[in-house]
Amino acid sequence: MSEAPEQDRNSNPFKAFLSGGFGGICNVLTGHPLDTIKVRLQTMPRPAPGEAPLYKGTFDCAAKTIRNEGVKGLYKGMTAPLTGVAPIFALCFTGYALGKRLQQTDDNAKLTYTQVAIAGSFSGIMSTVITAPGERIKCLLQVQQASGGERKYKGMMDTAVQLYKEGGIRSLYKGSCATLLRDLPANALYFFTYEALQDFVKLKFPQLHSDVLSAIFAGGMAGISYWIVGMPPDVLKSRLQTAPPDKYKHGIRSVFVELMQTEGPLALYRGVAPVMLRAFPANAACFFGIELANTFFKYVAPNF
Repeated sequence: MSEAPEQDRNSNPFKAFLSGGFGGICNVLTGHPLDTIKVRLQTMPRPAPGEAPLYKGTFDCAAKTIRNEGVKGLYKGMTAPLTGVAPIFALCFTGYALGKRLQQTDDNAKLTYTQVAIAGSFSGIMSTVITAPGERIKCLLQVQQASGGERKYKGMMDTAVQLYKEGGIRSLYKGSCATLLRDLPANALYFFTYEALQDFVKLKFPQLHSDVLSAIFAGGMAGISYWIVGMPPDVLKSRLQTAPPDKYKHGIRSVFVELMQTEGPLALYRGVAPVMLRAFPANAACFFGIELANTFFKYVAPNF
């Protein structure tokens, strides 16, 4: 396995914490509307025989959402990820930096791309602490009223309070195993792709003196690679997190069995179109924000 030449990227855990948080905010602001469409496609009810589905696809879902709820309907549930995204991405990139540090024999040791992937998996473990409840709240807010149902939750805090009253901390963390099942392999491929493409661009185009441009391209492609692996467990997670409390007694296993019996394997990629449309710009924006933050640190605290 070849080595990743520049191992100093995001290797300072505290610096990664700050820059990752800012990058996460850029990610959410750019990609939330398509995330709302993704969740609604993933969780829409199965139509009865002879009945048309609630949404025919990505653009139909967007059109109906805007017609019924206005443009703000596409931003429903954004408070939860926007509030939690800074610590989520901060923990993710901190976990990545720590995962790299743990595998280095000394400060100048270069990691192989396999070790980069292992460090990426480590980042998924750390961020799940905040990601799981944050996405549970986000998904519930995104799907309510989508089919004309009653508005149960008034906002992020109200959702959290109601979930806690219904089932305690366990209810808030419903879907945690599904989140880990998604983030461990997907984060590994995410950071592997980012580091490998950053190195490839700098090797093939040495005349390109901008870390920001290479970060935008590598970050966008990393986002696409994340969802190629992460889409199936994300579908299972969304269904589990938005289901009534007693619907799936065995958690993600019950969701998977029901999905295979009723809709087949292709249902694991339901909502893939908005996901892929969102993946490149949202993650390009994330790494653009991270590079901006790192540039800021270079000028304000060069020895940081």
